[in-house]
Amino acid sequence: MKTVHVTNAVGLVLGQDLTRVVPGEFKGVAFHKGHIIQPEDIPVLLSMGKDHIYIIEIGPEDVHENTAAHQLSLLTAGENIIQDDASEGKVNMRANTFGLLDIHVDKLLQINEMVGVALSTLHSGTLVQKNELVATAKIIPLTLPQSTLNQIEQLCTAEKIIKIRPLPEKKAGLVVTGNEVFYGRIKDKFEEVIKKKLSAFGSHLTKTIFVPDDANKISAAIQELSAENDVVFVTGGMSVDPDDVTPLAVRQTGANVIVYGTPVMPGAMFLLAYLEGTPILGIPACGMFSKITVLDVLLPKVLIGDEITSRFIASLGHGGLCRTCPEGCRYPNCSFCKM
Repeated sequence: MKTVHVTNAVGLVLGQDLTRVVPGEFKGVAFHKGHIIQPEDIPVLLSMGKDHIYIIEIGPEDVHENTAAHQLSLLTAGENIIQDDASEGKVNMRANTFGLLDIHVDKLLQINEMVGVALSTLHSGTLVQKNELVATAKIIPLTLPQSTLNQIEQLCTAEKIIKIRPLPEKKAGLVVTGNEVFYGRIKDKFEEVIKKKLSAFGSHLTKTIFVPDDANKISAAIQELSAENDVVFVTGGMSVDPDDVTPLAVRQTGANVIVYGTPVMPGAMFLLAYLEGTPILGIPACGMFSKITVLDVLLPKVLIGDEITSRFIASLGHGGLCRTCPEGCRYPNCSFCKM
C-alpha cells in the first residue's frame, strides 16, 4: 500500500475501511477496503477529514475483486442464469426461470481448489423458482491473478458449470388399481394427489382409468395411456401381497422395469419402467399419505426427459431417509435425497 492525496485517488483501490460519523444520524463504514475511488467520493472523503488515504497498487496481471467476481460468474453461468451487480468481491447468481438446477460438480470442485476463488451453489437437481438465489461467486483476496481467470475460462469453454433447465409441459395418464376403489368400497384419493403434483410442475393429467386387481386389465390400461401421453402413473397394488399384481401387470406390457423398490423412505415400493420410451411410474400407498416421497424427487427429472438409471436411484440411499420433521415439512430446503 501507499499513501496518496484524495484528489489524486480517482480510479485507485482503497486499502482500508473508512468510517464516517454524522452525529445523531450515522456511524459506520462509508467506504470498504477494495473500493475503487470515484470522482463523487472526493467531497465526501474530504468532509470526513481524509486528505490522504492508503491505496493498493494493482499490478498489470491482477484483477480487482469486483471485476474478477463478475468474470467468474460469467464464465461459470450457463443457460437461464442472471447475475446481480458485484459488491465486495461477490456476485450472486439467480434463476431466470422455474426449472431444474444442474451443477457440474467435478468442475465446481476444480474451481474451488484454485487459490482465491470460492464458488458456492445449491445442490444439483434442486427445483428452483424464478429469481431464486442459486449460486454465489466470491473472490477471497482484493485482487486475483488474470492467470486464474484464464484457467477457469479454459475449464468452462466446452460446458458451463451452472445452468437451469425449464420444465416442459407434459401430458400424463393415470391408472388407479384396486378392487376396493373399482367396486366403490372406498373413494379414490390418488387422482387428486397426482393432479396437484403435476400442476406444481406445469404439467397436467389427461385421463384416469380405474381398474380392478386384474393384471391383464391393468396392462391394457397402461398400454392405452402410454400411447397418448408422455408419462403414465399407476397407483395401488405395489406391495408383495397376493392381490397386489401391479408390478406383474407392468411387466406384461413388455416394459423395461428399471427398479421395483428404492432405498428412499418413504417410497421403498416405488416402480420405474419404460414402455417404448414412455416412463411408467408405479406409486405405492405412501404417495397418498406422505407429503414428500421418492416421487417428488424423480418426477421433475422424468418430466424434463432425463433417463433414470438404477444406479442413480441406488445413489439416493445416501440422504434418502426423510426426517418427517415434526415442526412441518421444509422440502426441498432439507437433506432429503440431497447428494
